[in-house]
Amino acid sequence: MGASVIRGRAELARRDPFDGGPGAALTIAPGRGAESATDAAEAFARRSPETTRSRTVTWQDPAVSAAAGARMSGLEYIRAIQAGEIPPPPIAVVMNFSIAELEEGRAVFEGEPGEEHYNPIGVVHGGYAATILDSVLGCAVHTTCPAGVGYTSQTLEVKYLRPITRDIGVVRAEAEVVHRGRRNATSEARLIAEDTGKLLATGTSTCLILD
Repeated sequence: MGASVIRGRAELARRDPFDGGPGAALTIAPGRGAESATDAAEAFARRSPETTRSRTVTWQDPAVSAAAGARMSGLEYIRAIQAGEIPPPPIAVVMNFSIAELEEGRAVFEGEPGEEHYNPIGVVHGGYAATILDSVLGCAVHTTCPAGVGYTSQTLEVKYLRPITRDIGVVRAEAEVVHRGRRNATSEARLIAEDTGKLLATGTSTCLILD
């Protein structure tokens, strides 16, 4: 795996809290009214500590990093993040992915989805695949931008091909620019399971070039 932008990994229990094992029962709360997901999870942690996991997230002020990157070419900026010279963007920490490979017009990210990325129906939320694909697609375009030139995403299309679970291990997102015009750029990507090589999702993005 390339230089990681993740400085730590959550230690998450792997036992299924609903498998009927000893002490695995979830204490269901009575109706409580609207509250944030964070508050609800804290309340359940007090009632059902045996099914509770936790993760500490650490990040740096993203505005400071962006200001430093604005003075570099896109390739220089992203390489500085990969090398640990500039802090990773907070989204990479929250979603647990990092830069594995980088060259002009191409980027490869690696990530490891976990329970903290699950949706209510027991698999990793589709937003995980969409986020890592959106990020690697944008970074591939960013590598083509000289200093003083930026970009922003205009469109993102994701096709989900296989479910992702906490047991899938490392996933690899590979993106390449297929068109680079003066005002627009298009990139294509695929998301695969590193252990099996199975294709999990594909993505296409069009970006507006800002100069």
